[in-house]
Amino acid sequence: MGGVVPWLLTAGYSDPAAPVSVTLGLVLVVVGVTVLVACFVQFVREGRGTPAPVAPTQELVVGGIYRWVRNPMYLAVGAIILGQAVAFGSGAVVAWLAVFAVAVVSFVLGYEQPTLQATYGESYDEYRRHVPGWYPRLTPWQGPGQGPASSR
Repeated sequence: MGGVVPWLLTAGYSDPAAPVSVTLGLVLVVVGVTVLVACFVQFVREGRGTPAPVAPTQELVVGGIYRWVRNPMYLAVGAIILGQAVAFGSGAVVAWLAVFAVAVVSFVLGYEQPTLQATYGESYDEYRRHVPGWYPRLTPWQGPGQGPASSR
């Protein structure tokens, strides 16, 4: 989603006359990839599973980056796509970002949130009340297991 499709839409072309755009785009891609990897690690360590529905977590993941925002993986992939749009100077990749955003929000609202609520009940409801889905909190949520004594 965040690599192959933008590359295909631009045929790998980046305007060499815009080094600032390429640099800014690369920074967004690196930040997105870093957040994405951190989220995968958090799923394995805290959730004892993966983000994939075929091997779901056994525990609700609310530590690490998830203390600031509920959907950091989707935001990370969005940052990767946006970074490529900026680096390639591509309106087609911006359009792809819009398609991706609509698909992700639809998936989260239609499947992910109801599934997490059914699986984790009140603990997910509490987490959802305190941590925004699409923009980060200014301070990390200090919910259950998230206090200063916690190793998360």
